[in-house]
Amino acid sequence: MTIVPPEPGEPRRPEGPRDPGDAWVVAESGERYWGRFGAAGILAVDAARGVLMQHRVSWSHFGGTWGLPGGARHQGESALDGALREAQEEAGIPDGALRARFSSVLDLGIWSYTTVVADVVESFEPVISDPESVALEWVPIDEVDARPLHPGFADAWPRLRELLKTRPAVVIDVANVIGSVPDGWWKDRAGAADRLLDRVDAWRCGGLSGPGSGLGADRWYPEVVVVVEGAARAVPGRSGGLRLVRAEGHGDDAVIAEATRLVGAGATTIVATSDRGLQARAVSIGARVESAGWLLRELDGAPA
Repeated sequence: MTIVPPEPGEPRRPEGPRDPGDAWVVAESGERYWGRFGAAGILAVDAARGVLMQHRVSWSHFGGTWGLPGGARHQGESALDGALREAQEEAGIPDGALRARFSSVLDLGIWSYTTVVADVVESFEPVISDPESVALEWVPIDEVDARPLHPGFADAWPRLRELLKTRPAVVIDVANVIGSVPDGWWKDRAGAADRLLDRVDAWRCGGLSGPGSGLGADRWYPEVVVVVEGAARAVPGRSGGLRLVRAEGHGDDAVIAEATRLVGAGATTIVATSDRGLQARAVSIGARVESAGWLLRELDGAPA
């Protein structure tokens, strides 16, 4: 593997200092890949308008084709952060307009490209904000194949399109999960719930491992609902995307109510509990079930 800077005629954002990631990785066979630390891009999905695509300027790599806003990751930058940054730089996507759903990684050993698929939660119009785009357009999903696609995106699109059918969600039976760990929860249920919610919130931001979920992508960013009951209802709330439900009555009923809502909305719903009765109820409404141990293993393996 060789690292080389951009070639003449391949300008890259002239303003400001260049990041050390802005370089070509050249394989022994001669193929070049942009991004010393890999690259990442955003596939923004709007339920009404389709997916956001970028018509690449002629001087860029595979210029003239259609692909996704994206580019080289910075040194020490996660794929998710890199994809969001590039989307803002190349398409003017505002903060808070997207919610990540899953990511898919092409790993060539010497280089990797991560596609982050994100749902539009606040409508926006893309803005060409750097010289790498000829056009930015919302393209209906059924019309994507009609465009001259960047070869990498053309290879990835059939799998990505299939994965777009999945929208994951996780409902957590907090009482059951904290009860599976002998950490003094019986003395302070609210404190034990608070510690668990801190871990769940970090895990939600880092994503659910694809191999562990059996859902097909490399990492998922599900909607997460945590249900607390009894003394644990005193646990402080969380900002951001973690939904906290304080059960007025029996926690199991609240878990089933949330799972029913999500299944009815078309989400692939996982209920995390080791309570066999609750597991049976969850399966009967069309949810998947995973044990408290599964969730704790996920939390232990959550990326920083």
